[in-house]
Amino acid sequence: MIWLASLVALLPFLAAFAGMLFGPSLTRLLGGGPGSRPAPLRNGPALIACAPIAVSLVLAAVVAFAVWRSPGERIGVLTLIDTGSVPIRVGLQVDGLSAVVALMVCCVAFAVQVYSVAYMDGDRRYSSYAAFISLFTAAMLLVVYAGDLLVLYAGWEVMGICSYFLIGHHWEERANSRAAVKAFLVTRLGDVGFLIGVIVLGAGAGTFEIREIARTAADLPGATVTAAALLLLAGVAGKSAQFPLHTWLPDAMAGPTPISALIHAATMVAAGVYVVARLFPVFGAAPAALAVLGIAAVISMVGSACAALAQDDLKRVLAYSTISQLAVMAAGLAVGADTAAIFHLLTHGAFKALLFLAAGCVIVVAGSNMLAHYGGLRHGMPITFWSMTVGLAALAGVPPLSGWFSKDSVIEAAQHAALHGGEPLPDGRPRYALVVTSLDGSPLPGSTMPELAAVYSLPAWVAWLIYLGLLLTVALTAAYAMRTWLMTFFGEPRGSYEIREPSKVMSWTVAALAVPAAILGFFGLGAEELRPHPGAALLSLLLLAVGAGGAYLLWNRDPALDPARALGPVRPLFARAFFVDELYALMVVRPIQALARHVVAVDRSRVDAAVTGAGRGAVRLGERLRAPQNGNAQSYLTGLLAGVVVIVAGVVIFL
Repeated sequence: MIWLASLVALLPFLAAFAGMLFGPSLTRLLGGGPGSRPAPLRNGPALIACAPIAVSLVLAAVVAFAVWRSPGERIGVLTLIDTGSVPIRVGLQVDGLSAVVALMVCCVAFAVQVYSVAYMDGDRRYSSYAAFISLFTAAMLLVVYAGDLLVLYAGWEVMGICSYFLIGHHWEERANSRAAVKAFLVTRLGDVGFLIGVIVLGAGAGTFEIREIARTAADLPGATVTAAALLLLAGVAGKSAQFPLHTWLPDAMAGPTPISALIHAATMVAAGVYVVARLFPVFGAAPAALAVLGIAAVISMVGSACAALAQDDLKRVLAYSTISQLAVMAAGLAVGADTAAIFHLLTHGAFKALLFLAAGCVIVVAGSNMLAHYGGLRHGMPITFWSMTVGLAALAGVPPLSGWFSKDSVIEAAQHAALHGGEPLPDGRPRYALVVTSLDGSPLPGSTMPELAAVYSLPAWVAWLIYLGLLLTVALTAAYAMRTWLMTFFGEPRGSYEIREPSKVMSWTVAALAVPAAILGFFGLGAEELRPHPGAALLSLLLLAVGAGGAYLLWNRDPALDPARALGPVRPLFARAFFVDELYALMVVRPIQALARHVVAVDRSRVDAAVTGAGRGAVRLGERLRAPQNGNAQSYLTGLLAGVVVIVAGVVIFL
């Protein structure tokens, strides 16, 4: 199984390598008459991009099925790097968590690659675009399957680099290049803390192996585990776009729409949540870190939902929605519901990929991202309409779609934590045996692990804050989902374009994603903690009806106007996401720019002046020294005779 998992991650990497080298110049080897030159294979780069990830998808499904049939962990160590202190085990770890997340990543990546064939048709840089998607996918799969924190960190950083190139694909447009730089710098800021946290955790545990760290987390010194958990949260906030490092994600909408689906659905932004779930025993042993995670999640989920309610750009609505839904997952982790959080990560990956790709269909047809330019699209775009309807309903949590099951399980866990705040609760992990194997499948010594018995504690006020924040987010999510749906597909058309479906590749890819977005929630019914609970479900439905009904009533008064007008004077505050970007510009960007200008002035007036002054002084001294060397023979002879006279006079006088 470890070999299969390694192939799942290796194939997209090879596709990226082949796409960079051979994609632009790939030719058809067959066809044409004798002596004729081979014709260019127009879809050659698409084959390089799509075929390997399709195979990876099949292999990931095989791995997931094998883990489902025989639960447990499998560890495969490729090599051991002796660093002189803490060794690095380069290998993979396959268990239920990694298997299901890897399957989701492969599904979304395959859908994005297929969709991009039509969406990026005619783009002269398609080969590099597809290659970076493949490399990005390989890096995410490395994060998912990694058995060592430093191996995980390697994939973590490669994702960041690829996101920079993908967001800035159309770099000739300044908005795209600025968005790419912003995403790179903000996530790098969080990654500094993440790397230090990895080092602190590895040094404290005496190993970077994730399995061993999870097993011994409760035995580590409290200061060590708390410091490591808080530092790791910096990287999580950066990658998963949580407050206060969330500002890069809405601007990243400047990139191609399929990239938005890839980065903001199931891959990079989900990596932070996945890492917390993978290292959940570490965070469970650090109550302060859980409290910080919970508070940041509440700010992120409510603030981003308010911002989404006032956006005019369809993709920015979905971007703020992503921040909010990731915060729902973080809230589930904060209250100890790691299973529910991962369940919501899976359902979110399905319906958010669907929404972004459906938005791409709308944008291609309308030629605009703005909601004000849509209207009445349901008649000419039935596939996109019904698919996006499923996605928005799943986002809002309409039963029995997938988002309802997962969001309800998180709310139920938060309700339980609020009502029993401060009491230690079991983390819900079942008894299981850890099977350790080498890459050839043979078992290694010490391949069992005792039952986990970790507990967590969370202050009651934090638990209540999380619970109330989740309830408010349900209503806000329903409101902005309903607003988006009505303004896009209903009312009178507000554009002069032809309303039709885009290419079949795009529309049918979207339709295919609507299936898991609709039914994925039923797969969680086998776990007790993921089953709907009547109390939480009824309350969520009531809040959903309030949010969606309010948006509908406002729209129905005058379908030609934006329902967000009812926000009144607070709309600019919501539309600018509470001016966090402006605050950062005032407190960080402008002082750094002023400091940079001062450094430049000092460099010019002091450092450069000293260097140029030394050069000018050397030139003047050289001019004076070269005065006797004027090339005049008479001057040389006169000097020679004068010297002889001086010498003779000296001899006569002194001797």
